[in-house]
Formats: sequence, C-alpha cells, structure tokens
Amino acid sequence: MIDFKKLAKNYYSEALNNLMEFLKINSVYDENTVDEENPYGLGVSKALNFLKDLAQKYGFKANVYNNRVIEIVFGDKGNDIGIFAHSDVVPATGKWDSDPFSPDIRDNKLYARGTSDDKGPLMAAFFALVLLKENNLIDDYKVRLVSGGDEERGSSCLSYYFETLKKPDVDFGFTPDADFPLIYGEKGITNYSLKDKIDLKDIISIEAGVASNCVIDRAVVELKDSTKFIEYLKNKNVNFSLEENKIVFNGKSAHGSTPELGVNSGIIMLECLGDFYEIDVLKELANQYKDYNGKNLNQYYYSENMGVTTYNVGLISYKDGVFEMVVNFRYPEIVDVDKVIDKIKEISPLKLYTERASHYLYFDPNCEMVKTLLDVYQKETGDYESKPMTIGGGTYAKEAKNTIAFGSHFPGREDNIHSPNEKIDLDDFYNSISIYAHAIYKLGKLKK
Repeated sequence: MIDFKKLAKNYYSEALNNLMEFLKINSVYDENTVDEENPYGLGVSKALNFLKDLAQKYGFKANVYNNRVIEIVFGDKGNDIGIFAHSDVVPATGKWDSDPFSPDIRDNKLYARGTSDDKGPLMAAFFALVLLKENNLIDDYKVRLVSGGDEERGSSCLSYYFETLKKPDVDFGFTPDADFPLIYGEKGITNYSLKDKIDLKDIISIEAGVASNCVIDRAVVELKDSTKFIEYLKNKNVNFSLEENKIVFNGKSAHGSTPELGVNSGIIMLECLGDFYEIDVLKELANQYKDYNGKNLNQYYYSENMGVTTYNVGLISYKDGVFEMVVNFRYPEIVDVDKVIDKIKEISPLKLYTERASHYLYFDPNCEMVKTLLDVYQKETGDYESKPMTIGGGTYAKEAKNTIAFGSHFPGREDNIHSPNEKIDLDDFYNSISIYAHAIYKLGKLKK
C-alpha cells in the first residue's frame, strides 16, 4: 500500500513557496494589454509562462500555446489521464484586509486572489504530479496537466486546446476547481444580454459589475444633479457612498452560481433609479430580476438532481444612450433553455441577445470513475459521510470529455471564492497534494 500522505509531506514547503510566487501574478483578463501575442492580457501570459518554467525545472515537457493554454506532459503509454485547472482569476473587487496579490498567511490560512480558485488547487495538482514522477509511480500511463487562461470568461482557452490544436480527449480526468468529495453533475449555463438604445432622463452613465458570473457588489451611477436623489437614498436607508460626482451602491459579491450568498447592488440601483425618476423600464427590470430564481419571470424550475434555476445579473452599463444588462442563467437538466429564452423575450422590456451556452453535465454516480475518485477521497481523508453532489457552477469538466470536478474545496470550509479575502486553509492545500497524487495513480490503473 502506497502512503501518499507520507510522500506528500516531502513537497509541502516547495509547493507553498511556489504557490506564493504564482499568486503574486495578477492574472485577471486585461483588455488594455491584449494583443496578438497576449490574447488575454500580459498578466495571464505571465502566469502561464511561470508554470512552464516551473514544469521544466522539475523535468517535465511543457508547452505554452499562443499564451492561451499550457500543457505539461509526462509518460507516453497506457491510459491518458488529464488534469484541467485554470491560471486566470476574477478581479479583486471589494474591501480586502490585505493586498489581494501579496499573499498573506494568517491563522494557518493563505489569503490572496486565486488561493482557492484556482491557483492553489492547480499547484497542489502540479506537486502531486511531481510526487508521482520522482517516486517512479507513473509507469504504464500518461498524464497531462493542462491550464488555461480564460476559464473565468467562458473557457475559450480549452476550446482552443481541443478544437484548434486538435488535442485528443483524455481517457479519464478531473478538474480541481469545485468541491470534495466530487461533482457528478453541473447545471447548464447560458449568458444573455438585454440591450437597447433608451433615454434615461437625468442619468448620465451607469457602470456596475466585473463579470457575468459574479454578484454585483459595486454599482456606480453618474447623474446630472444628484442632490435630491441622495436625500431619497438616505430616507430609504440604502447602502451607498459618494465618489467625486458619482453615487456608488454597495452590495456583497458572491459567485454567480450562488446569488443567494450575495447582495446585488445593481438590482438595488435599478430599483431606486426607476422609482425616483419614474423610469418604467428600470422598474420592470428590477422587479423581474430581484428574485434570482426566476419566479418574477415566471421561469422558475427545480429538479431533485440539480436544484433550482438562478438568474444572476452580473453586469449593467449605460453609456451614450445605450443600456445593457448581462444575465448569467443557470439551469437543471429538466429545462429546455431555448423555450425559456423565448418566453423571457416575450416579456422583456429590452431586446434580448443570447451570448454563450454551456449545456448541463451529468455522470452516473455509480460509474467506475466516480466510484474510484470517491474511494480515493474517503481513504485519504477518513470522511465517509460527505456525499458526491451536483452544483450550479460550471467547470472545465464541461469542456473536457471524461472529466469530473474533484475538489479542492473541503466540506464545511469557507474560502470566499470570487469575494474579498479569498483564502485556502494550508492543511487543506497540503492534503490536496496526496489526494490528487492518489487519484492520478488510481485513474492510471483504471480499465477503460
């Protein structure tokens, strides 16, 4: 019996030191530095090339393709095992207790943007691979660790990897970008925008949100004259602040798959502006979307396997007379997405445009891959009570065939994903190394 936990202890220090350096790289998509060589901006390119240098240092073959995706490979026969993680991160909005790109350890927890989504899990998986290589445990199988640079905006990186580069599908794989013990089902995701040229009277501009898959925690509006509106907000006890000549509505960020954990300041802003200025279109939008499960749209659905529909308003803008609102719609397997979109179009006060879609994912909980990964988790942790689950979030498992979301968020832990003070418990980070090493090894031996 191989003691993966004992072997992993030899790599704790190296793994943490390299993670700290990785976290210092601001790998948020940066439109200002996008060019032909850097399709997602300089920060993402820097993160991918950091991984390349690290992989080569440990004796792996590594290639960065067009600064979109990196592939780290070891082995050349048998089962082809894939690990899919991402190097990009969401913007570090909100109030942090420390610099989000200066990793800080407090109370045995590491704080920085990307610690849990997804740089920490990625580094744990990388050192699991180092462990296996250096202990001659990759013998009759092949491993590919693939990291993309655009997961947070829709995973064009993996589309490039499989569709443009024509890379083959793996036999078995996992993505360390969700929860333990494992995820056997993921909701479908469709982004759509409501957009039109309209006159919003005394409103000059609106800028709210950082990404469609985040709850809006900051909504900024500029008015021709804000004096009376400010008094209105004070009387309504709205959480707002002033920045120069602009009003900032303050909310609470959360992942777009769990809007119930946040406070959407964009919806509050629309409701207040619509009420004060008597703008019917804003009133209607606020009313339709303030119930994030779709009840006010009359498009609420629930399934026992995957739960309820969610409609997260992630972006709102108004500039030069053009208003746009982007909705991140997530739905269980019982939903006919085309019919739902058609029904929303019928009641929408603005033109509706579908942006991108990602269909739901579902594995039989009794299939060999699910049973193998669950067995690994249970043996490494001693946790036989936590059950496999389905989620509203979308992972690389939808982009890579034969792939399951496997950790690295442990049951009962708070990680503040997509929120200020994102963190990872160091014990969880270390334990992930042995879990992932064990999982790769077992998948390598699994019969096709």
